[in-house]
Amino acid sequence: MITASQLRAARALLGIDQPTLAQRSTLSLPTIQRMETSDGLIRGNVDSLVKVIRALEDMGVELIGEGSTSSVGGRGVRLREPAARTTLRKQKLGTAQPAKR
Repeated sequence: MITASQLRAARALLGIDQPTLAQRSTLSLPTIQRMETSDGLIRGNVDSLVKVIRALEDMGVELIGEGSTSSVGGRGVRLREPAARTTLRKQKLGTAQPAKR
């Protein structure tokens, strides 16, 4: 799902600290700290992993899984284009208008 390195990199790209991520994901600070000190893939409560991934995505980070399309391969993170962030956020909230034909 997500590695500790990806989590730290995503936070750095967003310019947020651990307490901010904890608040945005509705998790405790010790949970975020534990996730970030994991080796490799973060293991733990699936609900907590989903919450942190959702929070990062809502803030505009795209997590790139192993084998996913990227210019150099491997795991990583990247920021979405601002327009794509807005569209995705609206779709998640159910406020996006379907394309007119």
